[in-house]
Amino acid sequence: APSQALRARGPRSKGSFPLGSRDDHMAELFAVVKTMQALEKAYIKDCVNPNEYTAACSRLLVQYKAAFKQVQGLEINSIDDFCRRFRLDCPLAMERIKEDRPITIKDDKGNLNRCIADIVSLFITVMDKLRLEIRAMDEIQPDLRELMETMNRMSHLPPDFEGRQKVNQWLQTLSGMSASDELDDSQVRQMLFDLESAYNAFNRFLHS
Repeated sequence: APSQALRARGPRSKGSFPLGSRDDHMAELFAVVKTMQALEKAYIKDCVNPNEYTAACSRLLVQYKAAFKQVQGLEINSIDDFCRRFRLDCPLAMERIKEDRPITIKDDKGNLNRCIADIVSLFITVMDKLRLEIRAMDEIQPDLRELMETMNRMSHLPPDFEGRQKVNQWLQTLSGMSASDELDDSQVRQMLFDLESAYNAFNRFLHS
């Protein structure tokens, strides 16, 4: 169903993916590819609007890269190897993975869908860094600044969009720190909460 395809990772499909210790990563990759295939089908059938599709596909591409990195070298050298090994027939997902962008993005000329894709990717990148305990000012601030600049370029976002305000507040906090200064545990927890809220608000805006 389209609603399942729009989730970050849909329910794991029945199939021949492996179960067990190291194979958790392979199962994760299997689920991401199957979800991407379902999303592509939903978009082709006009069951998903372009903005929602762009955000969901961008999120899945980020998840795919993280999942594939975990299995690469475990008898798997390419995504084609993986699909052959587990008999995955997902041609639409393979096309997205190889192009490394949603089908809605035809070029890099700063169109709306490019902004949506970049915003989703930057939100996930910053939140993943914080979860991995990467908290130095000079490792967080550049991505956060790029996120803010990309939101500013997206003219469809209202000036009082709550997500932009939260990101801007943290940019101001970071600007008062030295490059080597690190966020403390409390700040990391609050920043993650604020970014999750901003990210969810962005998705709600796309659905409205």
